Amino acid sequence: MTDDELILRQQMVQTCRKMNETGINQGTSGNLSVRFGDGFLITPSSLPYDVMEPADLVEMGWDGNYAGRRPSSEWRFHRDILKARSDVNVVLHCHSAFATSVACHHRSIPAFHYMVGVMGGNSLRCAPYATFGSQALSDAAIVALQDRMACLLGQHGQISLGTTLDAALWMAVEVETLARMYVQALALGEPPVLPDAEMDRVIAQMRRMSYGLGPEDVGEKDAPRPRTPG
Repeated sequence: MTDDELILRQQMVQTCRKMNETGINQGTSGNLSVRFGDGFLITPSSLPYDVMEPADLVEMGWDGNYAGRRPSSEWRFHRDILKARSDVNVVLHCHSAFATSVACHHRSIPAFHYMVGVMGGNSLRCAPYATFGSQALSDAAIVALQDRMACLLGQHGQISLGTTLDAALWMAVEVETLARMYVQALALGEPPVLPDAEMDRVIAQMRRMSYGLGPEDVGEKDAPRPRTPG
């Protein structure tokens, strides 16, 4: 094992433990994968995160072959998402309470709040139910994740993606936060939904800010400007 691989494995273990610390994961549910070499690394099946060590992570190929421990039962959608999405390197799955509660009603989360836009569109889609670990579940997840960085899985949980481990964990926490707010908002009735045109503006601003620019419209007169020396 090279030093770089060991560091990656250690970071994966740390991220798994953070999933439990943040409350988005419980017990041995949930799983994590990272693109690696000619395949990916994935968490093993039925091993609690607090006893998992870097060597316990399973190296898998795109053909489904693996070495070491038995991989997570959800390895299919990890493999298929990483193969289909060259823009992401990390797949995180968990059964966070509020996101799963919404998914149990097969509900997508609409743009009731502008932060829904961080997932890449005007809704957080919910994939239809399919048996865990099945190819049908993987196929449904791929569709729900089209042009999105997260989705719900009907009567199951959530999937969040990222270019890095930190980004995927942040996304999963954001999904859970939005799901909690949505459940609470529903207590007062169906919340109003932001129109598509506004969500287009929101998403465009989020993209600008991800490149270090401000949220102001290009050319806006009162946009802040850095001071010049002197």
